[in-house]
Amino acid sequence: MEPAIRTLSTQESRVVLALTEQRQRTATRAEIITLLGGSAKAADHVIEALRRKGWLERAAWGEYLVIPPEQGPDVLGDSNLLARASLIADPYYIGYGTAAAHYGLTTQHRNIIYLVTPTRLRPRNAGESRIQIVNPAQNKFFGSGSVDVLGFKVTISDREKTAIDCIDRPDLAGGVGEAATILATASRRFDWSKALAYLERIGEGALVRRFGWLADHVQADIPPNIRDGLMNLRGRTSTVTLGPSRAKKVRDAIGYDKTWRIFVNVPQDELRDSPGMGRSKTVRKET
Repeated sequence: MEPAIRTLSTQESRVVLALTEQRQRTATRAEIITLLGGSAKAADHVIEALRRKGWLERAAWGEYLVIPPEQGPDVLGDSNLLARASLIADPYYIGYGTAAAHYGLTTQHRNIIYLVTPTRLRPRNAGESRIQIVNPAQNKFFGSGSVDVLGFKVTISDREKTAIDCIDRPDLAGGVGEAATILATASRRFDWSKALAYLERIGEGALVRRFGWLADHVQADIPPNIRDGLMNLRGRTSTVTLGPSRAKKVRDAIGYDKTWRIFVNVPQDELRDSPGMGRSKTVRKET
């Protein structure tokens, strides 16, 4: 593939200089039409040329990411799909396995971007990736913040909410085994009070039990007061399962755990790599 040529015509330069001086990282078709002061058709020709030359990247219909002059033509493309996905819906956050990969909590990289939003939208493609829309329950749409991704502000679930979301929907994280790994890695830098507050806010005892069991499984360093708080949030339901429904018992399933009152319908083999992963690693000092 030949690199994009970033030389500009007079009209193209006018658009790029104006957007750069205003420090805009996004622009709409309407804004570019206004900048050029001409017809929509003429503006569309300029937009197409700027896209072809690597100055604009289409994010949604009539919306574009602006690639600054100091950055090369390949700065966005498929390498910053999160910025493109961020313009699809408002409000939103990038979550589940995508957020876990951003934080380095998982080594699995899939060509799916999980966009969490209350807005009902169809999934769509972005380059070679698929943007999957996740519509959460109202009580679960929180716990995110703005993160810089190659100069673009993108809203991503924070480390604690990412781990909780992945336990709640392991199918969006690579499975229960991968959710355990994500929790183990995240827990080493956890704000445990925040995690407890998040679980209390969600208000689902079944999720608390799954979280608690997996935290014990990976031997996360849970502060005693947080553990007591988790125990108080377990609820009274007696039919909680981690993994598929008990009606479909998995071969070699781990089975019932009386501490968290949960049936772990997951084979030992799926969780073989995660026991003890949450333990804090200490560095031995030389004397």
